Amino acid sequence: MKTFEIAVIGGGLAGMIAAIALARGGRNVALVAPPSPSQDRRTTALMDQSIRFLDRLTLWEKLRPAAAPLSTMRIIDGTNRLLRAPITTFRSVELDLETFGYNFPNRALMEVLEAAIAVEGNITRFPSFADVIDIGAESVTVTLADGEILSATFAVGADGRKSTLRETAGIDVRTWSYPQSAMVLNFEHSLPHENISTEFHTESGPFTQVPLPGNRSSLVWVQNPSDAVARNELSLAELSNVVEERMQSLLGEVAVEEGVQLWPLSGMMAHRSGKGRIALIGEASHVFPPIGAQGLNLSLRDVMALSDILCARPELPIAADAGDRFDRKRRADIMTRTASVDLLNRSLLSDFLPVQVMRAAGLHILSALPPLRSIVMREGIEPGRGFRDIPGVIKEKLSRKKA
Repeated sequence: MKTFEIAVIGGGLAGMIAAIALARGGRNVALVAPPSPSQDRRTTALMDQSIRFLDRLTLWEKLRPAAAPLSTMRIIDGTNRLLRAPITTFRSVELDLETFGYNFPNRALMEVLEAAIAVEGNITRFPSFADVIDIGAESVTVTLADGEILSATFAVGADGRKSTLRETAGIDVRTWSYPQSAMVLNFEHSLPHENISTEFHTESGPFTQVPLPGNRSSLVWVQNPSDAVARNELSLAELSNVVEERMQSLLGEVAVEEGVQLWPLSGMMAHRSGKGRIALIGEASHVFPPIGAQGLNLSLRDVMALSDILCARPELPIAADAGDRFDRKRRADIMTRTASVDLLNRSLLSDFLPVQVMRAAGLHILSALPPLRSIVMREGIEPGRGFRDIPGVIKEKLSRKKA
């Protein structure tokens, strides 16, 4: 039996980044992950905190050529309701940042991660699924689908919403669904996007355009499932016209590319993110709609926290309660982000007038009050940072009044 300090189970983006981070933190890592699928045409927007983390792992410079900066984000109320919010614009320069973050194809990041793992001396790759997992007091034993057995002092579940490690550990989940599907596609356009991401709020959910390099953008269009199916049956030329109309021709003529995908929307949150000798990261721990660029950013904060716990003293054995410590460290962030994304999504679907009033009023306030907008922007790119800045904002406001 081969033995390791850490076994990372799952080879998606979160699992691969976790394996690299833990290996470079001084731990001997087994990565249990079959070759990744190549048909994922989705893109991911990572915020400044996540980009800095990738940079510390020496991954960012390799990814940068495939990424487009996000310097401005604007929200447009695209509903036909009586109460409509004003256009609200967030600019990175208000935070003294060049960009909020970057958007890139998932495949580009996967290629960078695969190359990094192939040359990482502290990672042993097992291209098979975990079949049976036994969690003991001193170690975790993993039997692979090909019959090979390995043992680790600690196990990280990055094996998705149907996580084998989570089920073996007996950790329950809360699940919910939405009456929505996300249409995901990339498109070319005749006018430059100028690094601006635009999110139209509609009665069926957000319609979010995010820049890609050149005159290209990605689109996540949340809509009624039957409408999504009907639009998916359109020719690319017909769908291009529909997207251009929904974009209010802000980017000129639109040409949708091959590879349109539909994803039903649902949510899930594990009752715990870890216990004893195991931790759950990414979609093994939390799942929510693709709204507000929170998914992989939240997963990378899982990885950052796990690295802090497991790699602070890599010369020492991993403590038996490391999973419990991880759960305590991550609980507030996961619950807050899941609740906020869920609330925003449901507020768009609600026809209840007071809910519409609150959403419109909130965007009015953000549009009118730059200090509050700055707090919200900082909180969006680095949780906790915005609230830590509140005393400084108040102090600055008071000093301006005295002057």
